[in-house]
Amino acid sequence: MLETAELFPKITIGFDLGDRKSHVCEIDAGARVVQEAVVPTTRAGVEAYFGGRARCRVVMEAGTHSPWISRQMKALGHEVVVANPTELYGGRKRKKRNDRTDAAFLARQGRADLELLHPIVHRGTKAQEHLEHIRARDQLVQVRSKLINHCRGAVKSSGGRITKCSVESFVGRARHEMPVELRGATGPLLESIWELTTRIRQMDGQLEQIAQEYPAVARLRQVPGVGLLTALAFVLLVEDPTRFGCSRAVGPYFGLAPALDESSDSSPQLGITKAGDELGRRLLVSAAQYILGPFGPESDLRRFGEAMAARGGKNAKKRAVVAVARKLAVLLHRLWSKEADYEPDHVLKRRTR
Repeated sequence: MLETAELFPKITIGFDLGDRKSHVCEIDAGARVVQEAVVPTTRAGVEAYFGGRARCRVVMEAGTHSPWISRQMKALGHEVVVANPTELYGGRKRKKRNDRTDAAFLARQGRADLELLHPIVHRGTKAQEHLEHIRARDQLVQVRSKLINHCRGAVKSSGGRITKCSVESFVGRARHEMPVELRGATGPLLESIWELTTRIRQMDGQLEQIAQEYPAVARLRQVPGVGLLTALAFVLLVEDPTRFGCSRAVGPYFGLAPALDESSDSSPQLGITKAGDELGRRLLVSAAQYILGPFGPESDLRRFGEAMAARGGKNAKKRAVVAVARKLAVLLHRLWSKEADYEPDHVLKRRTR
């Protein structure tokens, strides 16, 4: 049975977001363009154009400005649809496009069928704020790693070598083993590394405090290899475990599922989609590497990964790590949604009954 126009808002608006200005295209129930405009990408600009008017359906693509604009739109009483541009356009390169045509395209797609937009839901303000703490810490760690690698490379190019050590003890070791001729050049870098390490410790303390607001974090940290960062990032990125119909959907959410390109009898083996949040995926993969590493305890996850790696073939170990990361995401969601305790040998015990 076809849906009638009365089920939809009378006006559907395509809102193509730009950094400084955004383009608007409004279409009516008959899919006719009734108005086009340019709106400043500011809170005042959005308020001036969308405030005080009848409820509309506003369609925009996910991007830098879409989180705060979508929240503002909902506060103004409008229906908001945030399209996933990766799924919407795929790998296709559009030959003709500009902000005006993009706004019209979003409006017409939003009028026709919302499933075509592959809509996403932005996380809440609190979760986004806390997630930025993790992202900021990650940036500090990356900068520190680059400085450490630069110092090690500089010493090697002079015929020396800084003994392998932990990150925390690197500055003390480097100052002792740094060649005299390099101390003037690397001195400021070592001071920066020390300061970064201090700030990272401070942020770790802040994250421990933030984790106290999310009881699920402690439950997820039962799994060996899942530390504070991985557990807290997982909780903040998922935000609501009930948003997934089944736990198996969490793997694709983090981009850990293989891509598909099936056609007729052709079904090539492809890499993972790498959709979703890159940091969350990286943390899950890092946890999987620990599980399969020399210090990972025996568990269902480890046995699964070892069996996959034992099959051999090209990149067998890498595929095993990704597969374990995908299963780990499913496990974490189940522990959270069912409020269950972690049993490392759950599958093994069930098979031996």
